[in-house]
Amino acid sequence: MKSVPIRFAAGLLLCVFVIPAVSACDVSPALPTALAPLLHIPAPTATALPDPAAGLVDIPLQVGYGARGSFFDLYFTDPLNPNAYKEEDGPDLALAQAIDQARISVDVAAYSLDLYSIQSALIRAQSRGVEVRMVMETDNMGAPGPQALIQAGIPILGDRRQGLMHDKFVVIDRAEVWTGSMNFTVSGAYGDNNNLVRIHSEKVAQDYTVEFEEMFKDDFFGPDAIAATPYPRVVIDGVPVEIYFSPDDHVATRIIELLRGAHESIYFMAYSFTADDFGLVLRQKAQQGLAIAGVMDESQVKTDQGTQFVPFQQARLPVYLDGNKAGVMHHKVFIIDRSIVITGSYNFSLSAETTNDENVVIFFDPRIAARYLAEYKRVDAQAQK
Repeated sequence: MKSVPIRFAAGLLLCVFVIPAVSACDVSPALPTALAPLLHIPAPTATALPDPAAGLVDIPLQVGYGARGSFFDLYFTDPLNPNAYKEEDGPDLALAQAIDQARISVDVAAYSLDLYSIQSALIRAQSRGVEVRMVMETDNMGAPGPQALIQAGIPILGDRRQGLMHDKFVVIDRAEVWTGSMNFTVSGAYGDNNNLVRIHSEKVAQDYTVEFEEMFKDDFFGPDAIAATPYPRVVIDGVPVEIYFSPDDHVATRIIELLRGAHESIYFMAYSFTADDFGLVLRQKAQQGLAIAGVMDESQVKTDQGTQFVPFQQARLPVYLDGNKAGVMHHKVFIIDRSIVITGSYNFSLSAETTNDENVVIFFDPRIAARYLAEYKRVDAQAQK
């Protein structure tokens, strides 16, 4: 599905609250001191965060972090890892191995691609008779990676339009989906802060297949898309999961609804954050006493028109510029009340909502939220304070 470009539109005292906001304040947003309301930051409590490992099994990675649940795998990149320069054994390896297990089909929607691990896995799949298809952002199709796929006989359709084909998802055998913020590039997997999610679900796979074929078969990109997600809300092993595509599914409406429903805390990691309505809700929630904190990509804050970083600073919220010197802070994540995670390719901007092809997945599960909160703490610990 597609979207039309939309750009929605502290000193020592702050330092006292910045780290607690991540470690304790998200547990209890109570304001036991008279000073906290002035800062719009809940005062710290003695309650500890839930154990991020609870209920999940760690997936060992040489470069990155991983965890497995009953129907999902979660992966996070690690740009500061001393082995990241080798550009191997990161989250992309798991995706390449999954492609190597494909027996029937692999559908790829990629903004860009230059990871040899993914490129070679797709070519291997094609050579053993698996149907491999791909849609891409046209501007990135001329790179060596996509050209190698084309030469191997893999059909690639570009969006051929001003808006971006900004999705990053893979559907394997119409039974599992890989998605998240990670572009299938060396920088995406080893230089940038990103997340990658694997979901085992035929219904979720059908959602993404319908979206893929709308682009690949019907040649509908961006605002041409039609709302046709067959299973926008599913429950998998007791966990509610919601699937949205922009612009046709009105993603912003649902995100705002969830942000407004927060009663304890909202933490976010944002590559681009220009959505005025999102920012307004967060500031209102801070005034109500909720723990609100975030990390934004420095390069985008410096170049985005209408960045929400300035209003957040004016409200004296613990929102900081990232400290990733190897790449960019590329997450697009909200963590609400330590129990809801919003992630995907969707930047918090007007273009993501109205012009670009984007996808969003929402998990309602405290175990998943704990892992994303652990990632937030890693990113926040590196931020400029």
